[in-house]
Amino acid sequence: MITTINKTINHYLFKQMVKAVQKSGIAILLVSLITVQFAHAQDRTLTIDEAVKLGLANSKTLKLSQSKIDAAIAKYNVVKDDALPTGSASLAYNRAQIPANTLDLGSQSIHLPDGANAFLGTASLNERIYAGGRYRYAQLSTELLTQVTRLDAEKDRDQIAYDVINAYYTLYKVLQSQKIVTQNLSAVDQQLKQAQRFFDQGLVTKNDVLRFQLQRSNIELNGIDLESNRRIINYNLDVLLGLPESTDLKTTEVADNSRTLKPLSSYIDTAFASRQELRQLDLQNKVAETNIKSIKAEQLPNVGVGASFYYIDVSANPLPQSGQYITPITLGATVSWNFGSLWTNKNKVAQAKIEQDETVIRKSITTDNLKTEINRNYQNYQTALNKIKLLETSIEQAGENNKILESKYQSNIASVTDRVDAQTLLYQAQINLELAKADAGLAYYTLLKSTGKLNK
Repeated sequence: MITTINKTINHYLFKQMVKAVQKSGIAILLVSLITVQFAHAQDRTLTIDEAVKLGLANSKTLKLSQSKIDAAIAKYNVVKDDALPTGSASLAYNRAQIPANTLDLGSQSIHLPDGANAFLGTASLNERIYAGGRYRYAQLSTELLTQVTRLDAEKDRDQIAYDVINAYYTLYKVLQSQKIVTQNLSAVDQQLKQAQRFFDQGLVTKNDVLRFQLQRSNIELNGIDLESNRRIINYNLDVLLGLPESTDLKTTEVADNSRTLKPLSSYIDTAFASRQELRQLDLQNKVAETNIKSIKAEQLPNVGVGASFYYIDVSANPLPQSGQYITPITLGATVSWNFGSLWTNKNKVAQAKIEQDETVIRKSITTDNLKTEINRNYQNYQTALNKIKLLETSIEQAGENNKILESKYQSNIASVTDRVDAQTLLYQAQINLELAKADAGLAYYTLLKSTGKLNK
């Protein structure tokens, strides 16, 4: 119905465009072309794959996830920088005034100048060559946490894709139901014309005509509800895909029941290898293990080396002048050991081991939950496929019953109630089949999501 309206509008716009060219030339032609293009821009047909790509490309949630990944990478780089050598340089000037500049030592006296200048410059480079592996463990821990953040982003990506698929199938079900409503309105209109003709011929009562009119009104009411739902779902999907809210979306045929259902164990094995939650828990277990090693590393000595260069100039001129400055250079090594950590870190290690044990327990719980989730989704998909087979059979039965009662009604053997009931059963069976096909498609993607393979 909507397609027909769009064709009518486009035909009208084309006629107006031709008139515009005849009257006002090329300028109005350009305006007319823009108007036609705008009319087309409001109606867009998307496949389910195109919808998912749009949803992923325009998702603000995924942009936030990427920002978290960038922050984790920046933190990792900061930790790497902590292991680099440290260096510093400085230059200081001092002016000293000596009002009392004579020092009497008995037989000898020392006379100092009234004032003195001094420039002191230093440059140093220090490197910690051994810290028990703490810097290496810090880098490893931060790198593992960065991988956990990436898996969070993968989970967000799967959820966005699933939300788009869910909304797409919901819109598909409404549009398919609207098609069936349109078909049944056409069928009821034919029956209504026939009933009116029979009434004019005195073959049926006015009640027969009213019964078909009531059936038509009920179908129209259903159509009104469907249109209201379509607008709500369409608007929400536009927002989800990042499209203008005025875009009327159309779906393509998505009900594919030819997918081969693998054994349940195959889906469970795939989930164990691919689900982000399990991979995250494995990484968190490694983080906990690294944390234990880092705490133990604090109990070990530290060894560092350094070099310093000094520039000492006693003249007022900062530039070196012969005989006015000295340049000491020092090399050194430092060994330090906070041996108190041997007994103060003991409880820290015990606490870290408890956290690691908790991670192992959480993985066990998550594994059990995944098994029940996949089994539930597997059974739901299998049930949906069985429903389709049953509904296809029921449509054949309802269609045959409708033909029989239509023939009987035309022969004035069956009542109008029987005729309307038969048509209503066929109408309901048609809707139920389309809904079941969409439910089966969504159930398949739900099963796929639970294995961690939705976007792969």
